[in-house]
Amino acid sequence: MNRADRVAVTSRSFSRNPVLRKELMERYAQVTFNDAGLQLDGRQLIDFLRGHDKAITALERIDEIVLAQLPELKVIAKYGVGIDMIDLDAMRRHGKQLGWTGGVNRRSVSELVIAFSIALLRHVPMANLEVRTGTWRQHVGNQLSGKTIGVIGCGHIGKDLVRLLQAFECPILAHDIRNYADFYRECGVEAVTLEELLRRSDVVTLHVPLDGSTRNLLTAERLALMRPTAILINAARGGMVDEAALKSALEDKRLAAAAFDVFAQEPPQDQGLLTLPNFLATPHIGGSAVEAILAMGRAAIDGLDAHEPP
Repeated sequence: MNRADRVAVTSRSFSRNPVLRKELMERYAQVTFNDAGLQLDGRQLIDFLRGHDKAITALERIDEIVLAQLPELKVIAKYGVGIDMIDLDAMRRHGKQLGWTGGVNRRSVSELVIAFSIALLRHVPMANLEVRTGTWRQHVGNQLSGKTIGVIGCGHIGKDLVRLLQAFECPILAHDIRNYADFYRECGVEAVTLEELLRRSDVVTLHVPLDGSTRNLLTAERLALMRPTAILINAARGGMVDEAALKSALEDKRLAAAAFDVFAQEPPQDQGLLTLPNFLATPHIGGSAVEAILAMGRAAIDGLDAHEPP
């Protein structure tokens, strides 16, 4: 069925994906893709969206300034699981509809977290670098099996990670502002305060959205609660960890290692942090598995029709 609504796709990766392009155009006859690969913001974003009834957006900031100049735009469908780039209050004020499905990339992210955990526990990044530069020595690491994992945020991704960790027989600690008592009971998860989680965990992993309550969540003081043998993983959103304090803790061996897929500024500029041997960095690839990309894209396509006030 080919609908008459005009659709704009701001996402560069969606626009480059032949499967998603084909499936969207099977539903809508008039689609404008970001074929120039532009990083859209401000006036350029407004000009790109103008004249369209619906849009699929990704990491573009949709705020009051943008929405006020697009009265014809009725629906925004989100490509990706985070909605921190969208001003939901402004959406409501302007009567816009939101098409969004949470957690569609959860397996992609939770598998990356396990990959990070094993890589750091076994010193894989450092060992790989040494072999490449001519050093051959044994690194004695630790197994993931049996380690205490602290999950900050037990939503879609947090729950999926907990289920995967069952195979490793890991004790799981969780901290969340919501009470998931039934899930915790089913999976043997212990709900604790944030401070207790930081003190007791061998691996701490973040899975909360970025908002006013989570920005700079892990301050220098909270990082200091972690064990010197512990590992910190952030595959959620940048801006939740004091990166300067993290660098200091890693340099001083007050924290064993960390792996970040996201940063407060992307790409990150602190070469001192990026070049530490006990720090592993990836370029925001948590949802960049073929399966996750298709799932997120199809959810966004569905969101053009299945939407509601934010």
